[in-house]
Amino acid sequence: MTAANSYIAIDVETTGLAPGRDKILEIAALYVEEGKIRDKLVTLIHPGRPIAPEITRLTGITDEMVVDAPKVEAVIGELVSFCGELPLLGHNVSFDYSFLQRAAAGAGLKLPSAVLDTLGLCRSLMPAGESKSLCSACAWYGISQTEAHRAQADAVSAHLLYQKLREQYGAGRPELFEPRVLELRVKREQPATKRQKDYLRDLAKYHRINVTVQIDSLSRSEASRMIDRIISQYGRMTKKVNAE
Repeated sequence: MTAANSYIAIDVETTGLAPGRDKILEIAALYVEEGKIRDKLVTLIHPGRPIAPEITRLTGITDEMVVDAPKVEAVIGELVSFCGELPLLGHNVSFDYSFLQRAAAGAGLKLPSAVLDTLGLCRSLMPAGESKSLCSACAWYGISQTEAHRAQADAVSAHLLYQKLREQYGAGRPELFEPRVLELRVKREQPATKRQKDYLRDLAKYHRINVTVQIDSLSRSEASRMIDRIISQYGRMTKKVNAE
């Protein structure tokens, strides 16, 4: 059995940790063939909402940087095509996969289900008391990092970490380096209905709320949660909103 050595190293930066609520800010996908990076797909993504200050502090990505960036719907097809049938590699790859597969499902597409997880490898191969974060693991194995919490830099780091682990342990424990199937069932998100969007706009106008998200980009579930949140905080409309 030979340890896998061709894959797509992926990483995403996001507005938060919840795939059902938060949005992708940046995608990096590196095409690796026999251990060498041959091609890449890297892009910022417009999340359709302001970026929280803590996310900007963490990633360095600002609202100004993404103002002309494409929405994820415009690039997910290219990403799926770029990945082909190769396994996806990342550090805690299920996190990146959950965001990307949700975007793919929204377009009626599907990413490869085979994955390689450097976090899982580190948990099996590093001492129990050592931190298994990407930064700590790279430091433990003598891999220099140019920057952290940017998609391309983290994808490169995960790739280099995997190569180091494969070099040291692949011959003795090849089973650890075989891709595993990640089963993640994601329902296709339906866009918010015209009735939802109109009601949300009226509700915001009635309560004089500045809605910072792009209402036209909301899904049905997102619009429903936002409507429920506004009603819970401000109450329902007691009279019809007059058109301007």
